[in-house]
Amino acid sequence: MTTISTNPKTSPKLNYDVLIEQTDSNFVVTALNLPNCQATGSTKEEALKNLSQLLTQRLANTEIVSLEIEPPKKEHPWMKLAGKYKDDPQFDEMMEYIEQERLN
Repeated sequence: MTTISTNPKTSPKLNYDVLIEQTDSNFVVTALNLPNCQATGSTKEEALKNLSQLLTQRLANTEIVSLEIEPPKKEHPWMKLAGKYKDDPQFDEMMEYIEQERLN
């Protein structure tokens, strides 16, 4: 694994997974999960250095934060049926029948 330090004064350091592709004429490196973050070079090291510079420039005036959101509360689809038979006079009889079938 190759590691390139871009700015030792920056804390904490960011690590990016990089896809390295060798073409007929050069190396193409892409920072995964970052849109449009790609660089080239005649050697793998040069391409990684170019990508490192690109990332440093791109992140110079940006901020990375964690955003916590509450997922929307969805009612379980079966809850629509909860209590559907509460006033059914045959409900208790049906439950007793089911219980007897399970025991047999």
